[in-house]
Amino acid sequence: MQSVLITGGAGFIGQNLVHAWRAARPSDRVVVVDAMTYAANVRSLEPLIEGRSITFVKGDIGDAALMQRLFGEHKFSRVAHLAAESHVDRSISDPEAFLQTNVLGTFTLLKTALDHWRAAAMLGTARFLHVSTDEVYGSLGPSDPAFTESSPYRPNSPYAASKASSDHLVRAFVATYGLPALITNCSNNYGPYQHPEKLIPLMIIHALEGKPLPVYGDGSNVRDWLHVSDHCTALMNVIERGRIGETYNVGGGNERNNRDVVGMICDTIDAAFAADAGLASRFPSCPAAVGRSCRTLISYVTDRPGHDHRYAIDASKLAGELGSRCSVDFESGLKQTVQWYLDHEPWWRDVTSGAYQAWIDKNYGFRRAV
Repeated sequence: MQSVLITGGAGFIGQNLVHAWRAARPSDRVVVVDAMTYAANVRSLEPLIEGRSITFVKGDIGDAALMQRLFGEHKFSRVAHLAAESHVDRSISDPEAFLQTNVLGTFTLLKTALDHWRAAAMLGTARFLHVSTDEVYGSLGPSDPAFTESSPYRPNSPYAASKASSDHLVRAFVATYGLPALITNCSNNYGPYQHPEKLIPLMIIHALEGKPLPVYGDGSNVRDWLHVSDHCTALMNVIERGRIGETYNVGGGNERNNRDVVGMICDTIDAAFAADAGLASRFPSCPAAVGRSCRTLISYVTDRPGHDHRYAIDASKLAGELGSRCSVDFESGLKQTVQWYLDHEPWWRDVTSGAYQAWIDKNYGFRRAV
């Protein structure tokens, strides 16, 4: 049995990891900390909170006093650090928030873990997993080999730079202080509970509402898509069986350009409407409701500054050392994801309308950070 801290546990990957951890290791004591910014959603965790399967704390990882208190109370032996500002467009307009959370917040968490594990003589048994991104490596050309763990860091956005900085901090704490930490760098995630600002849920929801589907540039930017369930499996493998001080790349092996991804989303929604006549009455503004393709909504917009052209992950180290391989292919994963958003309309409508904030106020009595 372990005492586990999961930071950012109300975020997209975080809440999926909480559920996966709870299912795989029911005897562990799990504490979830989240600052509850705009992208957090605690609803999927509510059954676990109400059933006392997890302890939920609204808090900022940069709050040193809170982190020290939680480590003192719960004697964490495992930390899965996912708390981060992660939206590239927002990092361009407000980079300071990314430095505060991703760099200074990570530093506070590292120092707290080090202090407590030193005092408790736990440096030989505890583990700290820092979850990062492939964006730290910069951009690949069309024929370049995929990123490996030895690829140089070349971040091109404030978000990527802040995550690169936090990666370097973790590495320094391992080398300098002997902190038992590991790093993972993942490719683009998708799946249930993802905030509607991200590409795949944004396109699904816009298509259902008959809104334009904006694609940056000519849509040729390539991403490696990783289903969040495969990511969570990899994270649990790394934190328990990975080698201290090592980095493990986690990728889906599913390179697709944005133009093709949006087209696949459109085709999947079109097929869903053809198979279920009831969807037309639920989403009358969707082109598929009247027999037209959602592809008619696609539009191309000015590319964003510093937009990396291609990401690709070589995850052979993860597979070779830990036997962790992806099990969800992109076509079936995307179909499942579209179906999830069709089946969970109240969830995303509450997020996009602001009704979720009223629910938070009523049930938890706190305001989310903007």
